[in-house]
Amino acid sequence: MLKELSIRNFAIIDDLTISFSEGLSILSGETGAGKSIILNAVNLLLGSRASATLIRTDAETAELEALFLISPNSSVAKFMSEQDYDPSDGLLVRRIISRSESNRVYINDRLATMQLLSAMTENLASISGQHAHQGLLKEDQQLLILDQFGGLIPLRTEVSKCFYDMLPLLERLKELNLLKDRQAEHIELLKFQKKEITDACIIPGEDIALEEERVRLKNSEGLYQTVYGSIEELYSTQGSIAERLAEVKKNLSQMVRIDKTLSKSTEDLAQTTYQIEDLVEALRNYLKTIQMDEGRLEVVEERLDLLQKLKRKYGGSLDAVILHLESITRELSDVENISGKITETQMKLAELHQNLTDLSIQLSDKRKSAATWFSEKVMAELEGLHMAQTRFDVSLRKVLADESTDPYLTINGKVLNEAGLDRATFLIAPNIGETLKPLASIASGGELSRVVLALKAILAETDSVETLIFDEVDAGIGGGVAEMVGQKLSELSQNYQVICITHLPQIAKFGNHHFGVTKSVVKGRTRTAINPLTQNERLEEIARMLGGTKITKTTRDHARELLKT
Repeated sequence: MLKELSIRNFAIIDDLTISFSEGLSILSGETGAGKSIILNAVNLLLGSRASATLIRTDAETAELEALFLISPNSSVAKFMSEQDYDPSDGLLVRRIISRSESNRVYINDRLATMQLLSAMTENLASISGQHAHQGLLKEDQQLLILDQFGGLIPLRTEVSKCFYDMLPLLERLKELNLLKDRQAEHIELLKFQKKEITDACIIPGEDIALEEERVRLKNSEGLYQTVYGSIEELYSTQGSIAERLAEVKKNLSQMVRIDKTLSKSTEDLAQTTYQIEDLVEALRNYLKTIQMDEGRLEVVEERLDLLQKLKRKYGGSLDAVILHLESITRELSDVENISGKITETQMKLAELHQNLTDLSIQLSDKRKSAATWFSEKVMAELEGLHMAQTRFDVSLRKVLADESTDPYLTINGKVLNEAGLDRATFLIAPNIGETLKPLASIASGGELSRVVLALKAILAETDSVETLIFDEVDAGIGGGVAEMVGQKLSELSQNYQVICITHLPQIAKFGNHHFGVTKSVVKGRTRTAINPLTQNERLEEIARMLGGTKITKTTRDHARELLKT
């Protein structure tokens, strides 16, 4: 049950909090006051997509929050426990919509994902607004409604899983057959590529090492002269650095006898002399490595040209070339075993197709029984909504396969999809003497509103939801029909929490709780407010709904009479 709803900086709503109770709650107010905005907020808290355009002008974020009381044995309570939430604390959902940052979702004050929010709120509330009216006219939704009514969702889920398990296998089979068709040519190409890379005997990182060697070979003469000259200066020539350091050390050693504090400097100088000797030895060894070989330079450049060619063909780097070789090896293995793989894939598909066939036929049989029972229930509900002569039926049909349909997705020439074999169409004849026609082509606004309400009333018996929210349920109706719609909502509220947005006093009078939604201008800004109405305020609101802006004693008397009945 929706216990409390808080909305801040959302559309024209500045800051409001609503507390809801059991029974039937009515929301009414002038057109444009913001009633549907409140419904949009609930939709977002149940997992609908959000947009920054919904944020109130001059605000950076909008914040929505709802507290739901959770029945201990409900599916929501079970799911919450599985996700390490305590359902006894209720379900507190908070969404923050931001202009500049990513939107955030909190469940019981813990940061959560949209996927978790949608899964957790799936069975919290059922909202019937303009979208529900339009959705009812779509045949896929009509089939889903039938399956919900018949308790066929688990079986339908099995069909869907089997169907989607087949799709990647069908794609794999298609790829294997295409591969087989061009097998000979493709194998030759793969073998050529494999030989080209294998013959190159690539060593990871060798292109970098060869590039460095090429630079050294091109500059070998300069390297030799510089290093040789450095050795001469350090050690070999008369008056070299090593010779002068030895003289300095000798002089300092004589002075140590006079002042012992010079001993440390003398020792350091001796160490420096040793280091220069080590350096000279290292430079002499380096001289031995310098090659002045034009033949070697040519070999290195040819090797680099070969590696560069392979890199251009197979990915841009030696690592990519090596990975391509591994891929080729795997693909050659696949191609060489292609016939066996095709047979293996076909066997898996045949097994899944048989399973899908059995499940789909079973689902179709159950749908036939459910359709008869469902039609009778709908007509019974419509009778109570001033559509007593209406005939209603569910047409179940199958689609014939054509040449483009994959044989694995057919049963006896009929097309299979994730919902099985059937397509459903709701047929209605509101008046005596008329033939049954699709709901989408015959229903007026008022008739459609009542059909939606009838379906909601029926599905509420099979859904696990505890809150039913209605908007535009009064579209196209009035007078006695509205009275019957209000009566139906009141009946529903005996077992469910019902929240209804309405413009009709004949419906509003049935409310156990009545909220007035108003719009005003404060300091140059439009803002929406919602407040529970006292008995006198409710009388005035019913009178306004009856008589418009000018409320007379007659309209008040009429309103008082409505509330009494």
